[in-house]
Amino acid sequence: MADLLDTLRHLVGPAQVLTDGDLCAWEQDWRRRVRGKALAVVRPGSTQEVAAVVRACAAAGTSIVPQGGNTGLVQGSTPDGSGTQIVLSLRRMHAVRGIDGDNLTLSAEAGCILQNLQDAAQGAGLLLPLSLAAEGSCTIGGNLGTNAGGTQVLRYGNARDLCLGLEVVTPQGQVWDGLRGLRKDNTGYDLRDLFIGSEGTLGIITAATLRLYPEPVARLTAWAAVPTLEHAQALLGLAHRRLGAGLTGFELMGRFALSLVGKHMPQLRVPFLEDGGVPWCVLLENSDNESEAHARGRFEALLEDACTAACVSDAVVAENLAQARQLWHIRESIPLAQAEEGPNIKHDISVPIARVPAFVAHTDALLQRAIPGVRLVNFGHLGDGNLHYNVQAPAEGDPGTFLREQEARVNHLVYEAVAGFGGSFSAEHGVGALKVDTLERYQSPVALSMMRAIKQALDPQGIMNPGRVLKG
Repeated sequence: MADLLDTLRHLVGPAQVLTDGDLCAWEQDWRRRVRGKALAVVRPGSTQEVAAVVRACAAAGTSIVPQGGNTGLVQGSTPDGSGTQIVLSLRRMHAVRGIDGDNLTLSAEAGCILQNLQDAAQGAGLLLPLSLAAEGSCTIGGNLGTNAGGTQVLRYGNARDLCLGLEVVTPQGQVWDGLRGLRKDNTGYDLRDLFIGSEGTLGIITAATLRLYPEPVARLTAWAAVPTLEHAQALLGLAHRRLGAGLTGFELMGRFALSLVGKHMPQLRVPFLEDGGVPWCVLLENSDNESEAHARGRFEALLEDACTAACVSDAVVAENLAQARQLWHIRESIPLAQAEEGPNIKHDISVPIARVPAFVAHTDALLQRAIPGVRLVNFGHLGDGNLHYNVQAPAEGDPGTFLREQEARVNHLVYEAVAGFGGSFSAEHGVGALKVDTLERYQSPVALSMMRAIKQALDPQGIMNPGRVLKG
C-alpha cells in the first residue's frame, strides 16, 4: 500500500493524495448514514491523470470508488470501512471544453457542477434542461453515472437523453473518446448508454457532450390545489393536450410534505397551506418560444378549463421570475424540511402514471394498518410517474428508533406494492450499495445474468466500485 501511495503522489502530486486529517467530506454519504474509511482520496486534474491512477490501482489490485459531488442518496460513492479503497474524486476536473451553438451541444469535464453548466449554457443563450435540487453541488459525471432525473424529465428526458457522447477511462486505464456529439451514429453497440447509469462500476466518466436547447422566450409557473390524486392525473392529461411540448414541469406535493416546509421554514409562504381542505398541490411549468403574452394566455386558458372540469379548486400564477423561483424553492425544500423533522425512510419509486392514484391509496392504507400513526411524505414528479414516497415516524415516536426498527419492514411493504403495480424501486437515484439486495430480489434472473456478464467482461478484476449495483 505504501508503494501504491508513493506512485499516486508521483502521478498527481503529493498535495492531491489525501490520507490524513478530516476526510469526512469524501468518506461519509450525503445523508450521513454511513461513514467509510479510504486508503486515500486521490484528486486527479486531467483525464490522463485519471487513466494513470487507474492503471496503478489495477496493477496493485486496489479497488476504486469514483466520486463527484458526493450528493447521492444510495451510498454509491463512499468507500467501505476496510481502509483499502481509493476514493477517486473528480472535483478538480471542472473545465467547460466548449459550446457549439450550431450543433446545440456543450462539452465539459465530469467534475463540473451542474448549476455552473446551466449558467454556461444560459450565457450562450441556450438551455441545459437537467435540473434537480442538488444542482448547486452535484457534478455532471455523477448525474450521468446515476442517470439523474429531476424536474423536467417529462419534456426533456433523464440525463441519458441529454447526453450525446462520453469520454471514459476503462478499468484497465485506457481512454475511450466518444465525445463526437452526433445525433446519429449507428456503428455497433451503444457504449455511451452502457456507462450512463452504471454508477462507476464499469468505468469512470471523465467528460461528456450534452444536448442543449434554445432558451425559451417565456417560462411561467403555476401552483394549483387539487382535491384528489385522480384530479391531479386528470389535470396532467389536460395540460398535455393544451400545452403540448410547452409543459416542462408537473410536480405533485402532498399536504403533509408541504406542512413540514411550513413548520421548519416559516419564511416560505406555502400557497393554500392554511386551507385544511387542500390535500394535494401541483406545481406546473409552461415554457413558450413565442412570447410571454402567448404563454400566459395558454396557461390561463388551461387553468380555466381545469377549474371548469373541477380538476383544480384554486390556483395562483407567478407574476414574475422571482415569484416563480419562490414556488420552486418551496417544492425543492421538502427534503430539507423532512430532514429537520428527523430521520426518515426514503423511497424513490416509479409506477405507470395511470396507476399512481391506486398505488398511493393501496400503500398508504397498508402502512397505516401496519404502523398506526405513521406519517407519509409524498411528493415527486407526477409527469413521469416518479414519486418520492417517504415514511416519517409517528409524531409521538422517536425518529431514530423508528428508523432502526421499522426500515426493513417498511421497505418490504413498499417495494412489494411497487412490484405489484408494475413499477420500479429506483426511479432516479440508482442502486448504489443501499439497494443491492433489493435489486437481487426484484430484477429478473435473466437481466442480472446479463449485467454480471457485462461487469465481468469490462472489469474482470472487479476493482471498479465493488459492492455497488451488483453483489460482489
